Amino acid sequence: MQMKRIISLVAVALLMVVSYTVGRRHTSQKSTGSRDSRRVLYWVDPMHPDYKSDQPGIAPDCGMPLEPVYADQATSLAVSSAAASDGAVGIDVDKQQLFGIRVVTVEKTSGSEKIRVLGRVVPEDTRVYRITAGSDGFIRETYNDSVGELVKKDQKLASSYVQETLAVASGFLAATAGVAGAAGKDGSRTMPYPGAVNKQGVSSIQGYYDRLRNLGVSDTQIKQMAESHQLPETVDVVSPVDGFILARNITPGQQFDRSMEFYRIADLSKVWIVADIFDSEARDFPPGTIARVTLPDQGKTFAARVTNILPQVDPVTRTLKLRLETDNHSLALRPDMFVNVELPARVPPGLTVPVDALIDSGRAQRVFVERARGIFEPREVQIGRRFGDRVQIVRGLAEGERVVVEGTFLVDSESRLKSDVRATEKHLPQEKVTPPSNAEPGLAVHAGQVKDPACGMMIDAAKAASAGNTLRRDGATYYFCSQKCKQNFSQQPEHYLALNPPRLRP
Repeated sequence: MQMKRIISLVAVALLMVVSYTVGRRHTSQKSTGSRDSRRVLYWVDPMHPDYKSDQPGIAPDCGMPLEPVYADQATSLAVSSAAASDGAVGIDVDKQQLFGIRVVTVEKTSGSEKIRVLGRVVPEDTRVYRITAGSDGFIRETYNDSVGELVKKDQKLASSYVQETLAVASGFLAATAGVAGAAGKDGSRTMPYPGAVNKQGVSSIQGYYDRLRNLGVSDTQIKQMAESHQLPETVDVVSPVDGFILARNITPGQQFDRSMEFYRIADLSKVWIVADIFDSEARDFPPGTIARVTLPDQGKTFAARVTNILPQVDPVTRTLKLRLETDNHSLALRPDMFVNVELPARVPPGLTVPVDALIDSGRAQRVFVERARGIFEPREVQIGRRFGDRVQIVRGLAEGERVVVEGTFLVDSESRLKSDVRATEKHLPQEKVTPPSNAEPGLAVHAGQVKDPACGMMIDAAKAASAGNTLRRDGATYYFCSQKCKQNFSQQPEHYLALNPPRLRP
């Protein structure tokens, strides 16, 4: 029992030693990291940042204490300096994570896009039938023949009287009399086959048959004449196909002349869809391309096949006509209907970026490129096609560069804000340095630098003015690097002006 207690105590002691060692190391690492981030790189003169020292002390020109520059401050200064040009903006890594800023690499990709155009339904030219008059006559009656009506093949549309028909019909009945097969066993008459000849060989049935058709008599009515062996009182006008009446030009009691058009009927079991496209898009839709056609607000879709691109250019829109063909057995597509046409187009390989990387102002498009770690510069680009969630870049970027794709508008806002601040500072009126009347105008030199008359150093006039280290004397403004230099000058102005006299006019 005593032995177990000793072993337990030893184990607890070892555990405490290990915990203490790990804690010390972790604390040492944190302390080291903290010291590294706040490590002093050098000391500078607050009024003359170009003056640097490896150790703390007093500035030799004005007696002010030197200020330390830490490692993190140096990094921030470098970022700010790089971002100050070309509208670039500096954002450190921590802020990028906080704002959700993400960058991706510009790469070369290919893909396909959907081109959506508006199409119009038109009947096929080869499926439009015109019913015309074969001789002079007049219309007796019409039957359900309004424009837009759906009619069936051999449906009776009107009845007419054609005097010339009676003589030809009589010859036809005489020619068919006594022809073998013209009468059935039950006494009914069947239509003789074209080319059959009666026993006397007087006339060819085919000849009468063709003449009746030329006069506008339908095959159905000719068959009825042969079966009944009676002359028709009127000539029936019937539909040659299942379709829709596109045009109607007759009314009951109307007289007509030879070749007058009675009706125009379209077979809509297959229809054309015509859409406008630009010449630059024509190569993307060769014959055989399958498109998706949708009826607006109905949810019905059809598969259509590109058959041709008409060569004629529309003089107003400067577009070409793309023709597609589709089955229309349900007759849902009617002439002059508008439909949505979705065409697949292949995009050739090229540089692309996500659409979210693009900032479009209407006049120009630009992206933010990561010039260095934490530095983003705006760059104007020329875009090409958009497909899916990507956009093609024609000019302005190189493969391998990195652009902002998330948080783009935050970076843009920051860039615009800093650009506005720089523009405002640039156009703010600067306080004019007024020298003595006998001196060369302006104690200031380029970049807003002026000479401290007490210590003779070149200093920043704006900083001196903001610190209140200025003095007016004899109509001139003098700038000082510190209150000490200002005080010394105010006590002995003639002395310091003698030491640093202004350059006199010649």
